[in-house]
Amino acid sequence: MKIKTLNLALAASMAWGTAASAQTEIEWWHAFTGRLGELLAAQVEKFNESQSDYRVVASHKGNYSEALNAGIAAFRAGEQPHLLQVFEVGTATMMSATGAVKPVYEVMEESGLEFDPEAYIPAVTGYYTNSDGQMLSFPYNSSTQVLYVNRDKLEEAGIDPDVDLSIWENWDEVLTQLKDAGVTCPYTTSWQSWVHLESFSAYHDVPFATNANGFEGLDTELVFNGDIQVKHIDQLGEWAQEGKFIYNGRRNEAGANFRAGDCALFTESSAGYAGVKAEADFDFDIRHLPYWDAVDAAPQNTIIGGASVWIMEGHTDEEYTAVAAFLNFLSSPEVQAQWHQDTGYLPITNAAGKLTEEQGFYDENPGTEIAGLQMTRNEPTDNSKGLRLGGFDQIRTIIDEELEGVWSGQKSAQVALDSAVERGNQLLRRFEQANR
Repeated sequence: MKIKTLNLALAASMAWGTAASAQTEIEWWHAFTGRLGELLAAQVEKFNESQSDYRVVASHKGNYSEALNAGIAAFRAGEQPHLLQVFEVGTATMMSATGAVKPVYEVMEESGLEFDPEAYIPAVTGYYTNSDGQMLSFPYNSSTQVLYVNRDKLEEAGIDPDVDLSIWENWDEVLTQLKDAGVTCPYTTSWQSWVHLESFSAYHDVPFATNANGFEGLDTELVFNGDIQVKHIDQLGEWAQEGKFIYNGRRNEAGANFRAGDCALFTESSAGYAGVKAEADFDFDIRHLPYWDAVDAAPQNTIIGGASVWIMEGHTDEEYTAVAAFLNFLSSPEVQAQWHQDTGYLPITNAAGKLTEEQGFYDENPGTEIAGLQMTRNEPTDNSKGLRLGGFDQIRTIIDEELEGVWSGQKSAQVALDSAVERGNQLLRRFEQANR
């Protein structure tokens, strides 16, 4: 009897100890690999070590498109994570996913933790808020496009490495010199639709789509086949045929070519800085995205890229408290400043940007401030505050297909963009019908 009593007491004691030390675990599905994946993992580890109440488990779920599809499939199966990283073109899709997401502002309000949307930079938060200014998702990794320059390649070709590349009008002569000097990749780009149509349109203050690029209604139509867009794609097509523009893929495949030193000029996300800094064995610059000087409105401002983190429905109050604590950690000036400095992503809060400047980072790393300057150089217009289009991932695929026809010489820029607009509008009508 004494032995039984002792065993029961010991079992009770062990059970109490387990309950007292149990952590609330939350799952975060993301799309990062390589250096960015390492830095994300370091953030998670730092949060987990900073307290004992909560534990974040981060899992890579493929590229951006694959991670979005995995999250949708998981929700339908009732196995959704707490947090899902979704790239910016999936914003409209997530906003329309009634019952699948729990807005960030609700989770933060319910947690009782301090949360001030005005602490975040407007160029970032405006993309992820509703018409009432309430933040729907957390702007975890926000970027914009910049120009990377291999200074060594320019010098080897006999070109002044400080040559003015700020306007497209100056590029043909430089690309010709590079090609004539034997450079096999004078210019390449990542994310061709994002750089050369989406942000290009914003930078020149022309519409990509009607209804303020989709912000003002679902009955939106694509209009990126205007004169300036056609002219630009036509010029790129000519350079492609002449071997001055080398196409390396639809996403960021070209990054490997630039980091290896094969390419002289490269348009890419500001977040490409992490990889270039870690791998490039050459002297490089980060510069402003070029614009056509002949367009009076240019340069306006570039648009947001990257991704935000959406909170999924279907979890307990205790788990949402853990989510709020983690997002509060990610928003802190110290964490945000370090993330910005390590990756090239924008500092999502004013305090993080100020701290980075006070730490002397911009003075020591010229060019890293350009992404923020481009995003905030002018008050955004209806053409330049971003894009909010249903089924945009599929629309990008259509654009990619049509642009590839231009680069290969099989289609003119006008024919390709007209076709992309027509095919894309069919998808928009289906999205509108499904979300009425």
